[in-house]
Amino acid sequence: MKKPLIILTGPTAVGKTELSISLAKMVQGSIISADSMQVYRHMDIGSAKIKPEEMGGIPHYLVDILEPWEEFHVVRFQEYARACMEEIYAQGRIPILVGGTGFYIQAVLYGIDFTEEPEDAAYRGELERFAQEKGAYALHERLAAVDPQAAADIHQNNIKRIIRALEFYHLSGRRISEHNAAERQRESPYQFAYFVLNDDRARLYGRINLRVDRMLEEGLVEEVRSLRQMGCHSQMVSMQGLGYKEIFAYLEGECTLEEAVYRIKRDTRHFAKRPLTWFRRERDVIWANKPDFQYDDAKILAYFQEELRKRQVAGAV
Repeated sequence: MKKPLIILTGPTAVGKTELSISLAKMVQGSIISADSMQVYRHMDIGSAKIKPEEMGGIPHYLVDILEPWEEFHVVRFQEYARACMEEIYAQGRIPILVGGTGFYIQAVLYGIDFTEEPEDAAYRGELERFAQEKGAYALHERLAAVDPQAAADIHQNNIKRIIRALEFYHLSGRRISEHNAAERQRESPYQFAYFVLNDDRARLYGRINLRVDRMLEEGLVEEVRSLRQMGCHSQMVSMQGLGYKEIFAYLEGECTLEEAVYRIKRDTRHFAKRPLTWFRRERDVIWANKPDFQYDDAKILAYFQEELRKRQVAGAV
Protein backbone atom coordinates (compact mmCIF):
# COMPACT_ATOMS: atom_id res chain seq x y z
CA MET A 1 0.00 0.00 0.00
CA LYS A 2 1.23 3.48 -0.87
CA LYS A 3 2.00 5.75 2.06
CA PRO A 4 -0.21 8.82 2.54
CA LEU A 5 0.85 12.37 1.71
CA ILE A 6 -1.14 15.60 1.93
CA ILE A 7 -0.13 18.81 0.16
CA LEU A 8 -1.52 22.24 0.99
CA THR A 9 -0.30 25.01 -1.23
CA GLY A 10 -1.40 28.23 -2.89
CA PRO A 11 -0.22 31.78 -3.53
CA THR A 12 1.51 34.02 -1.00
CA ALA A 13 -0.74 35.42 1.77
CA VAL A 14 -3.75 33.23 0.89
CA GLY A 15 -3.94 31.79 4.42
CA LYS A 16 -2.16 28.42 4.13
CA THR A 17 -0.47 28.58 7.53
CA GLU A 18 -3.60 28.95 9.64
CA LEU A 19 -5.51 26.31 7.70
CA SER A 20 -2.59 23.86 7.82
CA ILE A 21 -2.70 23.76 11.63
CA SER A 22 -6.42 22.83 11.63
CA LEU A 23 -5.82 20.27 8.87
CA ALA A 24 -2.94 18.67 10.78
CA LYS A 25 -5.07 18.39 13.92
CA MET A 26 -7.88 16.82 11.90
CA VAL A 27 -5.74 14.04 10.37
CA GLN A 28 -3.04 13.54 13.01
CA GLY A 29 -0.52 15.14 10.70
CA SER A 30 2.89 16.79 10.97
CA ILE A 31 3.88 19.72 8.79
CA ILE A 32 6.89 19.91 6.48
CA SER A 33 7.56 23.42 5.20
CA ALA A 34 7.93 23.53 1.40
CA ASP A 35 9.22 27.10 1.53
CA SER A 36 12.66 28.03 0.23
CA MET A 37 13.14 30.89 2.75
CA GLN A 38 11.71 29.55 6.01
CA VAL A 39 14.56 27.03 6.25
CA TYR A 40 16.86 29.91 7.22
CA ARG A 41 17.47 31.07 10.77
CA HIS A 42 17.38 34.82 11.52
CA MET A 43 14.93 35.36 8.64
CA ASP A 44 11.61 35.38 10.47
CA ILE A 45 9.75 38.53 9.46
CA GLY A 46 10.44 38.72 5.73
CA SER A 47 9.70 35.01 5.22
CA ALA A 48 6.40 35.26 7.18
CA LYS A 49 7.67 32.35 9.25
CA ILE A 50 5.22 30.71 11.61
CA LYS A 51 5.86 31.59 15.26
CA PRO A 52 6.23 28.77 17.83
CA GLU A 53 3.10 29.96 19.66
CA GLU A 54 1.11 29.67 16.40
CA MET A 55 2.01 26.01 15.79
CA GLY A 56 -0.77 24.70 18.01
CA GLY A 57 1.36 21.81 19.22
CA ILE A 58 1.79 20.46 15.67
CA PRO A 59 5.34 19.27 14.84
CA HIS A 60 6.95 21.43 12.11
CA TYR A 61 9.91 20.34 9.98
CA LEU A 62 12.38 22.23 7.74
CA VAL A 63 11.95 25.52 9.59
CA ASP A 64 15.05 27.24 11.04
CA ILE A 65 17.51 24.51 10.03
CA LEU A 66 20.16 26.45 8.04
CA GLU A 67 22.19 29.63 8.35
CA PRO A 68 21.50 32.30 5.68
CA TRP A 69 24.90 31.75 4.04
CA GLU A 70 24.26 28.01 3.53
CA GLU A 71 23.06 26.75 0.18
CA PHE A 72 19.54 25.41 -0.21
CA HIS A 73 18.06 24.04 -3.42
CA VAL A 74 15.52 21.52 -4.64
CA VAL A 75 17.85 18.50 -4.39
CA ARG A 76 18.64 19.29 -0.76
CA PHE A 77 14.96 19.93 -0.04
CA GLN A 78 13.98 16.58 -1.52
CA GLU A 79 16.60 14.78 0.56
CA TYR A 80 15.56 16.51 3.80
CA ALA A 81 11.84 16.13 3.13
CA ARG A 82 12.13 12.38 2.50
CA ALA A 83 14.00 11.92 5.78
CA CYS A 84 11.36 13.95 7.63
CA MET A 85 8.56 11.91 6.04
CA GLU A 86 10.09 8.62 7.19
CA GLU A 87 10.30 9.99 10.73
CA ILE A 88 6.66 11.12 10.57
CA TYR A 89 5.47 7.76 9.21
CA ALA A 90 7.38 5.99 12.02
CA GLN A 91 5.33 8.04 14.49
CA GLY A 92 2.08 6.89 12.88
CA ARG A 93 1.32 10.39 11.60
CA ILE A 94 0.68 11.82 8.11
CA PRO A 95 3.14 14.25 6.50
CA ILE A 96 1.63 17.48 5.18
CA LEU A 97 3.74 19.51 2.76
CA VAL A 98 2.80 23.16 3.22
CA GLY A 99 4.15 26.02 1.11
CA GLY A 100 4.08 27.71 -2.25
CA THR A 101 7.19 26.34 -3.96
CA GLY A 102 5.66 24.14 -6.67
CA PHE A 103 8.96 22.72 -7.95
CA TYR A 104 9.88 21.53 -4.44
CA ILE A 105 6.50 19.84 -4.07
CA GLN A 106 6.81 18.16 -7.47
CA ALA A 107 10.28 16.84 -6.59
CA VAL A 108 8.89 15.00 -3.54
CA LEU A 109 5.50 14.01 -4.92
CA TYR A 110 6.87 12.32 -8.05
CA GLY A 111 10.29 11.31 -6.74
CA ILE A 112 12.21 13.18 -9.43
CA ASP A 113 15.70 11.77 -9.94
CA PHE A 114 18.18 14.64 -10.11
CA THR A 115 21.29 12.44 -10.28
CA GLU A 116 21.01 12.08 -14.06
CA GLU A 117 20.83 15.81 -14.77
CA PRO A 118 23.99 17.08 -16.52
CA GLU A 119 26.19 19.79 -15.02
CA ASP A 120 28.77 22.20 -16.41
CA ALA A 121 30.54 24.15 -13.66
CA ALA A 122 32.43 26.37 -16.12
CA TYR A 123 29.28 27.42 -17.98
CA ARG A 124 27.46 27.97 -14.68
CA GLY A 125 30.31 30.24 -13.54
CA GLU A 126 30.05 32.18 -16.79
CA LEU A 127 26.32 32.74 -16.20
CA GLU A 128 26.93 33.78 -12.58
CA ARG A 129 29.42 36.41 -13.75
CA PHE A 130 26.96 37.58 -16.42
CA ALA A 131 24.27 38.01 -13.75
CA GLN A 132 26.62 40.03 -11.54
CA GLU A 133 27.71 42.29 -14.39
CA LYS A 134 24.45 42.68 -16.35
CA GLY A 135 21.83 42.01 -13.65
CA ALA A 136 19.04 39.50 -13.04
CA TYR A 137 16.74 40.99 -15.69
CA ALA A 138 19.31 40.47 -18.48
CA LEU A 139 19.86 36.88 -17.37
CA HIS A 140 16.11 36.27 -17.30
CA GLU A 141 15.86 37.65 -20.86
CA ARG A 142 18.44 35.06 -22.00
CA LEU A 143 16.22 32.32 -20.60
CA ALA A 144 13.11 33.82 -22.23
CA ALA A 145 14.88 33.63 -25.61
CA VAL A 146 15.40 29.84 -25.41
CA ASP A 147 12.62 28.69 -23.06
CA PRO A 148 9.71 31.16 -22.76
CA GLN A 149 7.70 28.79 -20.58
CA ALA A 150 10.51 28.42 -18.04
CA ALA A 151 10.97 32.20 -18.03
CA ALA A 152 7.26 32.59 -17.26
CA ASP A 153 7.55 30.09 -14.40
CA ILE A 154 10.73 31.44 -12.80
CA HIS A 155 10.86 34.87 -11.17
CA GLN A 156 13.71 37.06 -12.46
CA ASN A 157 15.11 37.33 -8.91
CA ASN A 158 15.57 33.56 -8.73
CA ILE A 159 19.00 33.63 -10.34
CA LYS A 160 19.87 30.11 -9.22
CA ARG A 161 16.91 28.52 -11.01
CA ILE A 162 17.41 30.67 -14.12
CA ILE A 163 21.03 29.53 -14.33
CA ARG A 164 20.00 25.90 -13.84
CA ALA A 165 17.46 26.19 -16.68
CA LEU A 166 20.03 27.76 -19.01
CA GLU A 167 22.63 25.17 -18.04
CA PHE A 168 20.15 22.36 -18.71
CA TYR A 169 19.38 23.76 -22.18
CA HIS A 170 23.09 24.34 -22.91
CA LEU A 171 24.01 20.74 -22.11
CA SER A 172 21.01 18.78 -23.33
CA GLY A 173 19.53 20.97 -26.06
CA ARG A 174 16.16 20.45 -24.33
CA ARG A 175 14.02 23.04 -22.62
CA ILE A 176 13.77 22.46 -18.88
CA SER A 177 10.05 23.35 -19.05
CA GLU A 178 9.53 20.32 -21.35
CA HIS A 179 11.59 18.17 -18.99
CA ASN A 180 9.46 19.28 -16.04
CA ALA A 181 6.27 18.58 -17.97
CA ALA A 182 7.48 15.04 -18.64
CA GLU A 183 8.32 14.59 -14.95
CA ARG A 184 4.72 15.50 -14.09
CA GLN A 185 3.58 12.40 -15.98
CA ARG A 186 5.34 10.10 -13.50
CA GLU A 187 3.19 8.06 -11.16
CA SER A 188 3.52 9.22 -7.59
CA PRO A 189 4.75 6.65 -5.06
CA TYR A 190 2.29 8.16 -2.55
CA GLN A 191 -1.44 7.99 -1.90
CA PHE A 192 -1.87 11.74 -2.01
CA ALA A 193 -4.24 14.68 -1.93
CA TYR A 194 -2.94 17.91 -3.50
CA PHE A 195 -4.94 20.90 -2.22
CA VAL A 196 -4.51 24.38 -3.71
CA LEU A 197 -6.03 27.19 -1.66
CA ASN A 198 -6.94 30.27 -3.68
CA ASP A 199 -8.78 33.57 -3.35
CA ASP A 200 -10.12 36.41 -5.49
CA ARG A 201 -7.26 38.41 -6.93
CA ALA A 202 -8.34 41.76 -5.45
CA ARG A 203 -8.72 40.28 -1.99
CA LEU A 204 -5.39 38.44 -2.27
CA TYR A 205 -3.59 41.61 -3.34
CA GLY A 206 -5.13 43.45 -0.40
CA ARG A 207 -3.82 40.76 1.97
CA ILE A 208 -0.37 41.04 0.41
CA ASN A 209 -0.26 44.81 0.94
CA LEU A 210 -1.37 44.41 4.55
CA ARG A 211 1.19 41.68 5.15
CA VAL A 212 4.03 43.88 3.88
CA ASP A 213 2.87 46.76 6.09
CA ARG A 214 2.79 44.39 9.07
CA MET A 215 6.31 43.13 8.28
CA LEU A 216 7.61 46.69 8.41
CA GLU A 217 5.83 47.31 11.70
CA GLU A 218 7.34 44.12 13.13
CA GLY A 219 10.87 45.23 12.17
CA LEU A 220 11.74 43.99 8.68
CA VAL A 221 14.30 46.77 8.15
CA GLU A 222 16.00 45.92 11.46
CA GLU A 223 15.99 42.21 10.55
CA VAL A 224 17.74 42.85 7.22
CA ARG A 225 20.16 45.31 8.87
CA SER A 226 21.08 42.60 11.38
CA LEU A 227 21.62 40.06 8.58
CA ARG A 228 23.86 42.57 6.80
CA GLN A 229 25.90 43.01 9.97
CA MET A 230 26.26 39.22 10.18
CA GLY A 231 27.99 39.30 6.79
CA CYS A 232 25.07 38.52 4.49
CA HIS A 233 25.13 40.24 1.09
CA SER A 234 22.60 40.75 -1.68
CA GLN A 235 24.09 38.06 -3.96
CA MET A 236 23.35 35.24 -1.51
CA VAL A 237 20.53 32.87 -2.47
CA SER A 238 18.81 33.56 0.86
CA MET A 239 18.90 37.31 0.23
CA GLN A 240 17.13 36.94 -3.13
CA GLY A 241 13.85 36.43 -1.28
CA LEU A 242 11.14 39.05 -1.69
CA GLY A 243 11.46 41.67 1.01
CA TYR A 244 15.13 41.00 1.68
CA LYS A 245 16.48 42.01 -1.71
CA GLU A 246 14.56 45.31 -1.71
CA ILE A 247 15.43 46.30 1.87
CA PHE A 248 19.06 45.46 1.14
CA ALA A 249 18.92 47.94 -1.75
CA TYR A 250 17.51 50.58 0.61
CA LEU A 251 20.21 49.96 3.24
CA GLU A 252 22.91 50.26 0.57
CA GLY A 253 21.53 53.61 -0.56
CA GLU A 254 20.23 52.38 -3.91
CA CYS A 255 16.65 53.52 -3.27
CA THR A 256 14.47 55.17 -0.62
CA LEU A 257 12.51 53.12 1.91
CA GLU A 258 9.29 54.20 0.20
CA GLU A 259 10.59 52.88 -3.13
CA ALA A 260 11.70 49.62 -1.51
CA VAL A 261 8.27 49.07 0.06
CA TYR A 262 6.56 49.83 -3.27
CA ARG A 263 8.76 47.23 -5.00
CA ILE A 264 8.10 44.59 -2.35
CA LYS A 265 4.34 45.00 -2.71
CA ARG A 266 4.44 45.13 -6.51
CA ASP A 267 6.78 42.15 -6.91
CA THR A 268 4.93 40.06 -4.32
CA ARG A 269 1.67 40.66 -6.19
CA HIS A 270 3.35 39.59 -9.43
CA PHE A 271 4.94 36.61 -7.70
CA ALA A 272 1.54 35.47 -6.38
CA LYS A 273 0.43 34.70 -9.95
CA ARG A 274 3.32 32.36 -10.77
CA PRO A 275 2.50 29.41 -8.52
CA LEU A 276 -1.08 29.43 -9.81
CA THR A 277 0.23 28.96 -13.35
CA TRP A 278 2.35 26.05 -12.10
CA PHE A 279 -0.48 24.39 -10.15
CA ARG A 280 -2.89 24.60 -13.10
CA ARG A 281 -0.53 22.36 -15.05
CA GLU A 282 -0.30 19.76 -12.29
CA ARG A 283 -2.43 16.62 -12.40
CA ASP A 284 -4.96 15.65 -9.72
CA VAL A 285 -5.01 19.06 -8.05
CA ILE A 286 -7.96 19.83 -5.75
CA TRP A 287 -8.80 23.52 -5.89
CA ALA A 288 -10.33 25.26 -2.88
CA ASN A 289 -11.42 28.78 -3.78
CA LYS A 290 -12.16 30.58 -0.53
CA PRO A 291 -15.16 32.58 -1.86
CA ASP A 292 -16.89 29.28 -2.70
CA PHE A 293 -16.81 28.45 1.02
CA GLN A 294 -17.81 31.96 2.21
CA TYR A 295 -14.32 32.27 3.74
CA ASP A 296 -15.32 29.74 6.38
CA ASP A 297 -12.36 27.51 7.32
CA ALA A 298 -14.69 24.93 8.87
CA LYS A 299 -16.39 24.45 5.47
CA ILE A 300 -13.04 24.21 3.70
CA LEU A 301 -11.84 21.59 6.20
CA ALA A 302 -15.04 19.58 5.74
CA TYR A 303 -14.41 19.64 1.98
CA PHE A 304 -10.80 18.51 2.55
CA GLN A 305 -11.99 15.70 4.80
CA GLU A 306 -14.38 14.42 2.15
CA GLU A 307 -11.70 14.54 -0.55
CA LEU A 308 -9.25 12.68 1.71
CA ARG A 309 -11.89 10.02 2.33
CA LYS A 310 -12.60 9.64 -1.42
CA ARG A 311 -8.89 9.31 -2.16
CA GLN A 312 -8.34 6.97 0.80
CA VAL A 313 -5.52 9.17 2.06
CA ALA A 314 -6.21 9.86 5.73
CA GLY A 315 -6.90 6.19 6.48
CA ALA A 316 -3.79 4.89 4.72
CA VAL A 317 -1.41 5.38 7.68
